[in-house]
Amino acid sequence: MSASMLAARGVHTFYGNIEALKGVDIDVQTGEIVTLIGANGAGKSTLLMTICGNPRPREGQILVEGEDVTGLPTYQIMQRGIAHAPEGRRIFPRMTVLENLQMGALTTDPAHFSEDLDRVYELFPILKERQRQRGGTLSGGEQQMLAIGRALMSRPRLLLLDEPSLGLAPMIVKQIFRVIREVNERDRVTVFLVEQNAFHALRLAHRGYVMMNGKIALSGTGRELLANAEVRAAYLEGGH
Repeated sequence: MSASMLAARGVHTFYGNIEALKGVDIDVQTGEIVTLIGANGAGKSTLLMTICGNPRPREGQILVEGEDVTGLPTYQIMQRGIAHAPEGRRIFPRMTVLENLQMGALTTDPAHFSEDLDRVYELFPILKERQRQRGGTLSGGEQQMLAIGRALMSRPRLLLLDEPSLGLAPMIVKQIFRVIREVNERDRVTVFLVEQNAFHALRLAHRGYVMMNGKIALSGTGRELLANAEVRAAYLEGGH
């Protein structure tokens, strides 16, 4: 098996006295797409934020390529080749599309900028058309593309995506999932995807985890989880 790009070991995270993560273990191997599915409030976003260093786990470890990064500040964790496209998109609304993408490239060698920009425009042609528009004037789907594009401008080895399909039209969701696959296959970016759209996420992912009430309840390949009766009943029957 290839090296683990990302691992959580026995992670307990609290908000005040409320235990949001209750001993979570996950592994994301280099080159994989791994998805984390679960109901709203299960703790999925908390796990992503804990990986990024805020909040910090009260117990357990976060490992990036075997290195314990648990106590490090967020910016030092992200310097290890990680990019995060957070839930709710969080682009800079007053900046243009191009300026948003420039912000994503701040931590990388400027020599790569035009090549990386071309790559993002190839993945999301609409962003090239809108490059002079302010981020806040884009549609929800375009803002999501911009958030992913901005993350890719930092040349990540590991891309963390939090609910990229949330609130988007089915056509746009398909496009975004297609890009995630291409970035993984062609650009060799490892992806950890938190997603409520279990059907799309499990079809895309090599492996998946199901989170319930702050714990990992099930894990398996994407195909195994798609076929699992419990997963189907809880996450797939209504939607598909």
